[in-house]
Amino acid sequence: MMDWTDRHCRFVHRLMTRHALLYTEMVTTGAVIHGNRERLLGYDQAEHPVAVQLGGSDPVDLAASARICEDFGYDEINLNVGCPSDRVQSGAFGACLMREPALVAECVAAMKATVKVPVTVKCRIGVDDQDPQEALPALARAVVAAGADGLIVHARKAWLKGLSPRENRDVPPLDYAIVHRLKADLPRVPVSINGGIATIEAALAQLDHVDGVMLGRAAYQNPELLLRVDPEFFGRPAPLANGHELIEALVPYIEARLAEGARLHAITRHLVGLFPGRKGARQFRRHLATEGVKPGADAGVLRQAASFVDPATDAADSGRAAA
Repeated sequence: MMDWTDRHCRFVHRLMTRHALLYTEMVTTGAVIHGNRERLLGYDQAEHPVAVQLGGSDPVDLAASARICEDFGYDEINLNVGCPSDRVQSGAFGACLMREPALVAECVAAMKATVKVPVTVKCRIGVDDQDPQEALPALARAVVAAGADGLIVHARKAWLKGLSPRENRDVPPLDYAIVHRLKADLPRVPVSINGGIATIEAALAQLDHVDGVMLGRAAYQNPELLLRVDPEFFGRPAPLANGHELIEALVPYIEARLAEGARLHAITRHLVGLFPGRKGARQFRRHLATEGVKPGADAGVLRQAASFVDPATDAADSGRAAA
């Protein structure tokens, strides 16, 4: 989710689910160690529980980065071994590490020796010509032996050459069954599944086989999907009823960030997926795109955009719009 999510996006999502674990976009160890840490790692305390996702392949640097992130208060450290982008490959980390389970295990062990919060691994089922039946269990065994507290598996191969990152999310076929078998083989290890899961119903069905489900672009493209998470997964009431309530709940946050010098568009760009399929949704998006980017744009612009969508059309079942 690099270049998609950020701290503003996580705050928006936290307003819609109080209990789901949120993840940052991937941050490289070099950026954590040498960059502007407040800009890269800062977050609102309301985001908890929140995990930071690290990219790197040097055990020493990952241990140092994990310690920095723990000091920032993150609830989990997640090592990304699944991103196939050229930018990540050029740094010799991400999905190319699927070929080096021993090194990934060394990285996990180094982080586990440094921090007290859980350390997890997000991976693919394999890369390029690897046999997933061998590659995924080999990586899983190695990192679990090194102390990993859980696995999140994107149930596709990654092709490191010839496919764009976007194609790597769609073209390689999904294989949920191999993740289900991995969980059966690791009954005491939390295993979550990721990839192609677009509805709450599909996510609930996965819980017959695994411990958790990670939603990425589905939650970003239709944020109201998250309004069903607390009732369906945690047995707790949804914190808000619909997208209109979300906008009103977001106004104090917007005003506070604008006072700090943020631009309205930096926050509202994460709301373009609201009101899917509803009359006025196009005007909502257009107003944000034209007015929300102007200097001095404030929360009134967002309220005006929302006025194009009749609250009476708010779906009683927000997750259904993603089906």
